[in-house]
Amino acid sequence: MSGPDCWIEGGKTPADVTRDIASPLERGPSPSWWVALAASAALFGIGAWALAYTAWKGIGVWGLNRTVGWAFDITNFVFWIGIGHAGTLISAILFLFRQKWRTSVNRSAEAMTLFAVACAGIFPIIHMGRPWLAFWVFPYPNVRGPLWVNFNSPLLWDVFAISTYFTISAVFWYVGLIPDLATLRDRACGARRRILAALSLGWDGSMRTWVHYESAYLLLAGLATPLVISVHTIVSFDFATSVIPGWHTTIFPPYFVAGAIFSGMSMVLTLMIVARKVAGLEEYITERHIDAMSKLVLATSWMVGTAYATEFFVAWYSGNPYERFVFVNRALGPMAWAYWTMVCCNVLIPQLLWRGGIRRSAMAVFVIGIFVNVGMWFERFVIIVTSLHRDFLPSSWSSYAPTIVELSIFAGSFGLFFTLFLLFCRFLPMIAMAEVKGILSSGHGHAKGPTASRERGALA
Repeated sequence: MSGPDCWIEGGKTPADVTRDIASPLERGPSPSWWVALAASAALFGIGAWALAYTAWKGIGVWGLNRTVGWAFDITNFVFWIGIGHAGTLISAILFLFRQKWRTSVNRSAEAMTLFAVACAGIFPIIHMGRPWLAFWVFPYPNVRGPLWVNFNSPLLWDVFAISTYFTISAVFWYVGLIPDLATLRDRACGARRRILAALSLGWDGSMRTWVHYESAYLLLAGLATPLVISVHTIVSFDFATSVIPGWHTTIFPPYFVAGAIFSGMSMVLTLMIVARKVAGLEEYITERHIDAMSKLVLATSWMVGTAYATEFFVAWYSGNPYERFVFVNRALGPMAWAYWTMVCCNVLIPQLLWRGGIRRSAMAVFVIGIFVNVGMWFERFVIIVTSLHRDFLPSSWSSYAPTIVELSIFAGSFGLFFTLFLLFCRFLPMIAMAEVKGILSSGHGHAKGPTASRERGALA
């Protein structure tokens, strides 16, 4: 199959799609999967030990001091929330714009959103110092008298942002899974069939079912789209509503949203390039998909670079010596290495994606994606730590270095993320079969309406 609207290679039929994507789930896991799972689980175990040690000893085991009160914990929180933005962008916004290429990557991107938000949720809880009292931040009826949540606290804003985003993303992901769960149900037997039958909610593939399904999917896409903007906007308010130079700026909401999409799309590229090779899905996640996602990475790189330049201009134009000093200190101070690492990884290296040959090279894009994720982590580190370590009084200036406990928690968050992603790849279809069938030349399906559902059912 060829043509400008072709996103799936190999002349696939709906039956081929079902076989290629569902068959690996029906076989036993490979030895390489077990090795990867063991490595990621071990990494998660290290992080769990560090979390337990922190809860037992207190956050004094971190490298924080009186000057730098926020560091690795909030840096990692903002980083993981940003990673989770690509899933909603691909699934909701690109669905509303009827971008057909999203069908091959939206399922995995949505799963990454859930896993990244789960990782992000760890850090505000442990940041409290008494994680066993974390439930106090929820405004539920209680017997504590006048003690109530502080709605002026950024911590409470984050609770609402994370819980809302996670809930809508989980429902959106699950609704998209229902047709594929029904396909797996029809191929399974025994206990596995009964479990899949319960999860597929009695899906029968009729026209009436498809009409209601697509209405619900469209509604959820409309609900999820504002969350892409609002969630990281609220996270940016954690900093922008303060009076600290380097934080108190109105550019933070769009800056954070663009950065979140930038880092999230880079993580999707990084993982999907590996997954397509390991799972043999090169005909479903093609060079054209990589090229399309690379263009989004390039566009958001320019947005982020513009934000960096705007920050410096506003600091200079403000005439505020404290504001000017923060940005000069970032570029020339003792932590300038972190700033220039950020600039190189987020602004300079992505410019290689202007070349079409590089955009279509899986290995080149994979390496660039790694650099972008490193750079985006350093961006959050630079924003938080370099704005704090030299404040208004030179007598209170300090430095910051993470301890082994903080590094272990950070590594453990990656262990949790990869463990969940490996389990997802093993038990659920990485690619949305029902949606991919809708963009084949031999089908109609999800992209054009529910009328092809009977054909799908017959060919499955």
